[in-house]
Amino acid sequence: MTKQTTPIPDLIADIGGTNARFALALPDGRIEAERILSGADYPDLMQAAGAYLSGVSGPRPRRAAVAVATAISGDWIQFTNSPWSFSTEAARRALGLDRLLILNDFTALALALPRLGADERRAVGGGTAIAHAPIALIGAGTGLGVSGLVWSGQNWLALETEGGHVTFAAADQREWAVSRILQQRFGHVSPERLLSGPGLVNLYSALAELEGWPAEPLAPADITDRGLTGACPHCLEVLELFCGALGTAAGNLAITLGARGGVYIGGGIVPRLGNFFDRSNFRGRFEAKGRFSDYLAAIPTWVITAANPALRGVAAALN
Repeated sequence: MTKQTTPIPDLIADIGGTNARFALALPDGRIEAERILSGADYPDLMQAAGAYLSGVSGPRPRRAAVAVATAISGDWIQFTNSPWSFSTEAARRALGLDRLLILNDFTALALALPRLGADERRAVGGGTAIAHAPIALIGAGTGLGVSGLVWSGQNWLALETEGGHVTFAAADQREWAVSRILQQRFGHVSPERLLSGPGLVNLYSALAELEGWPAEPLAPADITDRGLTGACPHCLEVLELFCGALGTAAGNLAITLGARGGVYIGGGIVPRLGNFFDRSNFRGRFEAKGRFSDYLAAIPTWVITAANPALRGVAAALN
């Protein structure tokens, strides 16, 4: 009688500036036991991963892959928008793993793009993707992530970038005035200073200073909710500025990569905006590139609507 053995799953995780998403990846490609933990509830990756693993049954994983919202340049991982930090080797030993792979969170999301179904993305504007042409990815959440895919002739290669920290490019007088206020606060003004959760707050307070109205102590979710409902005209102005500036940033990325395979919009903010984003000036600003407007008009843009898609990319990277 042949004894059946339980397959050993891999631990996969997507760690952002706010939440830590964990799951198990099975040898047959299925992803199960997804769970979201608040990063604020744990001091580091080891404690959060340990808490997750204590709540799942079956054999303990021997391999793990973790996507992190920061640049990776060696063993030590220091998050950009979170107090978390850890040594990769120390984390591997602490979790009893044979292998621990660390990759950038938007590199992982880029690897997931070819695995999305047609019902897991929403088109904004026109354009037709060219097969095997470069694909661009940009997304606003706790920070601003940027990546892309390039076809090698056999498979897709993901780009590991920190494009959210380039210099912000203002496209009109109001954006220029806002960027000057933010420059006084931060010195260097990157797109992330505007196109992120904290960026919504920066935009709100900068507009208050610029236009002379009293700012309330609002969180990003407050600004989004009040803007979408029309309860706060200043919050609505913030959302309009956000969508336009994101369009310019996405257009810049598309031209830079030659992303005629399309541009994907990820992160947690844009999906929450729903039809407001579709009707905004995002697409107009995306295409507004003078002599290259026709070039950009032919490139499709999609909002990612899948739940936790980066986990698919994390599992793919491990294998």
